[in-house]
Amino acid sequence: MYQEALNLIKNSHYILVVTHINPDADTISCALALSNYLFEEKIKHKVFNKQNNLPNNLDYLNRFDKITNEFPKFYDLAIYVDCGDINRPAISIDKTCKMINIDHHQSNNNYGFLNFVDDSKASTAEVLYDFFIKNEMNISKNTATCLYTGIYSDSIGFTTPRTNKNTFKAINSLVEKGADPSYIADMLIKRQSLAKYRLLPLILNSLELHNDGKIASIYVLEEWFEQTGALYTDCEDVVDMILNIKIVDIAVFLRAKNNSIRISLRSKKDDISKIANHFNGGGHKNAAGCSIKSNDILKAKNILINYIKGNK
Repeated sequence: MYQEALNLIKNSHYILVVTHINPDADTISCALALSNYLFEEKIKHKVFNKQNNLPNNLDYLNRFDKITNEFPKFYDLAIYVDCGDINRPAISIDKTCKMINIDHHQSNNNYGFLNFVDDSKASTAEVLYDFFIKNEMNISKNTATCLYTGIYSDSIGFTTPRTNKNTFKAINSLVEKGADPSYIADMLIKRQSLAKYRLLPLILNSLELHNDGKIASIYVLEEWFEQTGALYTDCEDVVDMILNIKIVDIAVFLRAKNNSIRISLRSKKDDISKIANHFNGGGHKNAAGCSIKSNDILKAKNILINYIKGNK
């Protein structure tokens, strides 16, 4: 299957590399790892994201400026990276086009023509690293930097439960190929906006503990973004901050958008993917997401918290 996928890549006339909406470091770094390889191999391609609010702290990745929200008129192969389901990019792909699906979400139903899905991995970047290695594909310094970034970010600095010896084996190999751990950490962590630190106190002030402190909820209102000048990407990590509270087992972060309440879930031990699935979402055991149709963020919070309480 690996060889078949590589043959598809090498024999394609134009490849569409697809990332998901509300992009994180894992989907962007995987797409750019592929983009750097394809560029070096002189294979025509485009990296697509439907939105134009890419995480600015990833702008150090080579070819970041080539990501576009303009859909190509022609492509004969689509490669989805870090998309837990086929609808995650919020686009429709030509059904006659072959699709390679590279992912690590346990909710992935193998929607591709060829599927490289391993939910034991801490990141899709680690799955993609294996794809490169098993196909003996060249990993340049630029590609190594992208893959390292995805693994580092989605494993939350190598702290998630699925981080293991294979993760560090991949990281060691990527460092040998030119990835600079100190530089990458500085680019990801030490370039945060002032607006973020104006927004965080508002979000943290919404903190509420439930079920004897085992469940923590926070939310962000749209007007707070206007008030502070912050972007949603500035507060994506706040749910992980809340999970760091000693007594908290499950952290919930809510945001209103387009007549819907988007929810991020994190846990230390509970399988919250089941909670997300109940609300037509998905994800991993310790990190998942879903949405509730509502214009009332507090009402949605109560619905979610009551459901969690009843199943905890």
